[in-house]
Amino acid sequence: MKLIIQIPCYNEAETLPQTVKSLPTHIPSIDIIEIMVIDDGSTDETVKVAKSLNVHHIVRHKSNKKLASTYLTGLEACIKEGADIIVNTDADNQYCGDDIPKLIKPIIENRADLVIGDRNIFNVPDFSLSKKILQKIGSWVVSKASGINIPDATSGFRAMNRETALRTLVLSEYSYTLETLIQAGANNLTVEFVPVRTNAPTRPSRLMKNIPHFLKNAIPTIIRAYTLYQPLRVFTTISIIMLLLGVGIGIRFVYLNYILQSGTGHLQSLILAAVILIVGFQVFLIGLVADLIGSNRKILEETLYRIRKVEILSNKDE
Repeated sequence: MKLIIQIPCYNEAETLPQTVKSLPTHIPSIDIIEIMVIDDGSTDETVKVAKSLNVHHIVRHKSNKKLASTYLTGLEACIKEGADIIVNTDADNQYCGDDIPKLIKPIIENRADLVIGDRNIFNVPDFSLSKKILQKIGSWVVSKASGINIPDATSGFRAMNRETALRTLVLSEYSYTLETLIQAGANNLTVEFVPVRTNAPTRPSRLMKNIPHFLKNAIPTIIRAYTLYQPLRVFTTISIIMLLLGVGIGIRFVYLNYILQSGTGHLQSLILAAVILIVGFQVFLIGLVADLIGSNRKILEETLYRIRKVEILSNKDE
């Protein structure tokens, strides 16, 4: 069984040696362990350092494409290299490499398709109280959106089997962590969370510079991912709210004009009710169309999955 540990990097020349050094070289039940560095257009000596560390694979972006794209590039490269299990870890040495055997154990035992390292946010001393609370709220929101009980949604320390990697798509430009969990729920994957340790920070977080920055990027990512995989539910909910509002305004018009007989006024309420009801019905129709498009997307995803699988078999034959 082959394990590839992928490390997305952007200007990590200083922290990469420590990260690579902490990774295990032998794990029971694993025959081959390889390390892959995915350089996201670094402007420092990240690639030079990676070569000096004798990592097994280096994949490079010519320009900076952000973390989500780098993560997906790594998965595709790991699949082509014949990985049975893929572990993703951060280049800033945030996660303890010694926890990788614990991380991949549920996959080796065929208990899980995707395993996430749970940092137990409230016990991380380097996180501020506001960051801990925000992370917990975000995890709760993603739990509701994915249908999975998620204690740590933003953890990048994760392992997956090859089938899960083949089915993984990332459309967000911000981060892969939230979108891939919603996708896992939509695809009925078995997800486990295992407790992991963290090291002292080596640099400030680039994904969460401050709370407004995190909210600005995370909220649209969650909404977009949930709408992508549950379009009918999203648009039907909006439609029902608008229809109820329109009916409520219509009832108010009837009550004021025909029960209280307060005159022939309030025509504006009738017009507003009609407009809201029409828009509400149109939103429902949009939801139906979006659901049909979603069905077509699932067919395309299945096609992409099969193409990737054929490519793997072709590479093995070569």
